[in-house]
Amino acid sequence: MTNKENLNCANCPVHNTGNLKKLGINMDNFDFVVALAGNPNTGKSTVFNYLTGLRQHTGNWPGKTVTRAEGGFEYAGKKYKVVDLPGTYSLLSTSADEEVARDFILFGQPDVTVIIVDSTRLERNLNLVIQILEITDRALLCLNLIDEAKRNGIEINDRILSKQLGIPVIPTNARIGQGINELLKMISEIATGNYICKPFKMKSNSQELNKSIDEIVELLIEEFPNLPNKRWVALRLLEGDQSIINSIRSGELGNLNDFKISSYLPPDN
Repeated sequence: MTNKENLNCANCPVHNTGNLKKLGINMDNFDFVVALAGNPNTGKSTVFNYLTGLRQHTGNWPGKTVTRAEGGFEYAGKKYKVVDLPGTYSLLSTSADEEVARDFILFGQPDVTVIIVDSTRLERNLNLVIQILEITDRALLCLNLIDEAKRNGIEINDRILSKQLGIPVIPTNARIGQGINELLKMISEIATGNYICKPFKMKSNSQELNKSIDEIVELLIEEFPNLPNKRWVALRLLEGDQSIINSIRSGELGNLNDFKISSYLPPDN
């Protein structure tokens, strides 16, 4: 490839990522935290490597054998720490991977959660998307592998999907950087508060269930005034999520008055 061709390629919309500066493992004094979430084999690591310039700088989560990957990038004068969460199909905490991903989004409260999906298997991926949107209001959807979807005759209307989910939807082909500039812009918009997401939330037709959820949410508001995700925590308590129950009992969620919430917790074994 000639120097002229190289220059043209660097300036084309597919490859031009504006003022992205890949920081590798240099994450000192970062301004925002970005979590990458998604099913296995959706290209999360490819997005991570493209943003940070790393090829997976990994370690383990504290107290877990689950692999963690962190890196950083700078964009529009702000520094971002990127955490590549374990690939999972659910956040219902039936495995260590799911628990790590769930707890980081819930307790770590990243400034932006980028949900990366395989565009050729969108319907299967949406289960995790909906679960994440129950936890955080600061998310965007990355429709990765959009080139493979097109090759398979799959067309996705990202504008309608964005309207239905209440979050930005960005088509990408992370292997060549297609859509990454748009992804960076939206990460910046959400992180700085210039874009307010209004994510889709599951609603029940059961008046009894809704009443129970509202009662627990009221207790959580009283005890955890700064805790986001109160409705999600209430739902998990009603479903008997042992890890959430344990986090309440251990004080991980804060200092709960046990007598106020005890009626919603099963007895200790």
